[in-house]
Amino acid sequence: MSGVQNIEVTKDEADVRLDRWFRRRFPHVPHGMIEKLLRKGQIRVDGGRVKGNQRLEPGQTVRVPPLPDPGALKETASITAEDAAYARSLVLYQDDELIALNKPPGLAVQGGSKITSHVDRLLDAFGKGDQRPRLVHRLDKDTSGVLVVAKTVQSAARLSKLFKGRDLKKTYWAIALGAIVPKAGEIKGYMKKTSGEHGDRELMAAARHGEEGAQYALTRYAVADEAGRRACWVVLRPETGRTHQLRVHMAAAGHAILGDGKYVCDIPTPEGLSRKLHLHARKLEIPRPGKKPLIIEAPLPRHMDASFKALGFNENDNLMLVEEALT
Repeated sequence: MSGVQNIEVTKDEADVRLDRWFRRRFPHVPHGMIEKLLRKGQIRVDGGRVKGNQRLEPGQTVRVPPLPDPGALKETASITAEDAAYARSLVLYQDDELIALNKPPGLAVQGGSKITSHVDRLLDAFGKGDQRPRLVHRLDKDTSGVLVVAKTVQSAARLSKLFKGRDLKKTYWAIALGAIVPKAGEIKGYMKKTSGEHGDRELMAAARHGEEGAQYALTRYAVADEAGRRACWVVLRPETGRTHQLRVHMAAAGHAILGDGKYVCDIPTPEGLSRKLHLHARKLEIPRPGKKPLIIEAPLPRHMDASFKALGFNENDNLMLVEEALT
């Protein structure tokens, strides 16, 4: 067991989430143990209790409690050869800066209460210690598509900044219930985290400007195709990155995303379609200094591909017109 350590945050670690900072510094410590130490107040920043999602600033001091030696932790903390092969099968693209994964629906990005299988754990397949990739953004557990991880501290800082700004383009495909009018436009307003009936800590609700915890959110959308008035294929471009933003906005517009059990509307779901969430991170366009933007696309997951076929949607139809409507 090591003693208490007080570690100063460096410039290269600016704006990194505390839980991710911890995993980089102490890769042998399981995510569940980090969460437990945070809940007990044993991990602190500048002497104060914090949550894992707090962003760190250079010069801050992180209190690290005594930790078990790497050899004292169970071998089950690292992934199996089968898990490593699975992780590598998800790779869409990689270079010296990043790895792009095609995250399947149902796989969480990070661990938590009762979540043992997640992307963050699978990153052990690509390296250990400083060579281990870093998460720079998230997708909901049930959302599929392009998920980028950074290979270095420097690229993590650059990509994290891009994901917070508007220079990086994120394009999502969804099947929404009903027929949206008008067929292109924007949905905006304020939202904040609230508690659901079952204590769900990641439930978002509409809020007023100036209300405590309220955050502005803006989504641009364009309808690519329709199946009568039953459902439509909508292309979404979030200009901000709030939790569950696209799902909240579509439900607020009266056209919830097919398969969404949290954010619903009054329009019935067409018979014969999968009840999984039909939201897919289709494309990322990442700016690169002195080069053309890097464009990464992910194919539709099986359940959405089946629904596209059942509803008569063609992936190549109307996309040029949709792009014009979104700009």
